Formats: sequence, structure tokens, C-alpha cells
Amino acid sequence: MDIVAARVINIALGNNENAPVLEMHFPAAEVEFTENTNFAIGGADFRAEIDGKPVSNWRSSMAEKGSVLKFREKVNGNRAYLAVNAGVTANYWLNSASTNLPAHVGGVSGRALVADDLIKTEPGSPENSISIGRSLIPRYSRFPTIRIVPSGEFELLSAVSERTLLEEMFTLTKDSNRMGYRLEGKPLHLLHEKDLVSSATTFGTIQLLPDGQMVILMADHQTTGGYPRLGNVITADLPIAGQLGPGDRVGFKIVSVAEAEEIQMQLDHELALFKVACRLKQQQLL
Repeated sequence: MDIVAARVINIALGNNENAPVLEMHFPAAEVEFTENTNFAIGGADFRAEIDGKPVSNWRSSMAEKGSVLKFREKVNGNRAYLAVNAGVTANYWLNSASTNLPAHVGGVSGRALVADDLIKTEPGSPENSISIGRSLIPRYSRFPTIRIVPSGEFELLSAVSERTLLEEMFTLTKDSNRMGYRLEGKPLHLLHEKDLVSSATTFGTIQLLPDGQMVILMADHQTTGGYPRLGNVITADLPIAGQLGPGDRVGFKIVSVAEAEEIQMQLDHELALFKVACRLKQQQLL
């Protein structure tokens, strides 16, 4: 759900940036380390502690054998990520370690983790201490304005509905999940009804439902859909969307495809520089 958080904390540990991590909601897991382990936490701030001592997000740390990691309080965000050593050992499906609960594949036997699960890790790199710069940390908020590019049926919106989309805030309902965020706000309307064939959708596609409300497709989205597509959340803002939860509110701002690409290229550039810096520090420790 929060791609940047997972990539950044993996890079900080010297991991492959796509190494498997643990994604946790609050109340989060209690983790006992059976070996000395390098780890990093990113994403939501759940006030982490190791053996009662505070642990900061967005930096690499060392947990000694027998240490216990706990999460005491939800401060902000809805999904925290734990990266360790060279990544946790997981089952891959379609070249991904992500767990798909309905299909029972990926992760750990395709199921959610339960108490007393033993999560194995790959051999790690030497202990290091790296802090992640602010420019790489997504600007999480419970009331963000998310940038979008217009999609297939945006031009079918009435002028009033277009203003509503871009000027009003919309609330995430309790029906939201990893497949999609259902939004509630002033209804939107098309200029006229149009029969649509199922068309491609992706992470961040905003669809207009028959009742005039919207849904943002998220990480476990379907691949096609027949509802009008009003826009797509730009890739750089998907982590901000991924940290929202029921009751949070979101607004939208249109940017061009060129602007979206420029924003993403800048993020990728900063990630590449951070990766080089981490590798240089790792080499100094060897």
C-alpha cells in the first residue's frame, strides 16, 4: 500500500529495495528477535519500542538477540512497515512476495500472520546506523490533497461535478480496504449516460459508482472495470493515499502527465542518490 516506505527502509538496510517487508496495522505485531538483527521501520508511526526504549521510524537500528519490539500507540498513518536484514523469507507468487488472502498465495502460505509464527530472514549486512532524509519521507496527512491526472471518462463530468471533484473533500468510509477506498461526499454526475465496456484499471484509478460516489482502487485492485474512470492518483502520491483510513478526508488536484512524470523522476533520482550513499557506507563497514 505504501511503496515508498518499503523501498526506503530496505535501501537503508542495504537490501534489495523490493525485498519482502512486514506490513502492519494497529494494533501491530509484537516481535521477538531470535538473533541479532538489523531492522528499520517506516510508514505509519505506531510509537515503536525495543525492550521499553523508543525506536524512531526512518532509520536503521540493531535489535539484539532476545529483544522484543512493541508498538504502543497509533500516532499517525495506518500502515507501518518492518524491514529486516536482507528481507524476510517468503513464498513468491507472480514474482511477488505479497500475501493475497482471497487467493491464499504469497507471503507465509498465503495467510495472515498469527501469534507464534516464526519468520525467517536472509543473512544480513554488518550493523549500520543510517537516517533517512526528510525529502524521501512521504508527507502523510489525514486530510491530504492528492494529485491526479484525468482519465478516460473525466470529460463526461458535468461542469458542476468537475468543480465539486476539485474543490470539495471526500471522506473514506468503513467499507474501504486494500482493494479500494470508498469515498463519501457530494454526488458527482455525468453529462449523459454512456454504456462502457470493461477497461483497464490500475493502483490509483478513481472510478465513479452508479450512486454518484467514488472509489479509489488500491493495491489489491481488480485489473479491469466497467465504471467511468475519472482520474488516476499520480505514482508519487500513492504512498500518501496508502496511509489513509476510515474517517480520513481527501481532496484532489489535477496535474498534467508531464508534471506527474517530472515529480516521479525527481523521487526516483533522490532514491538513487540515497542508494549510492548507503552502499558507500556499507563498503566502509566491510
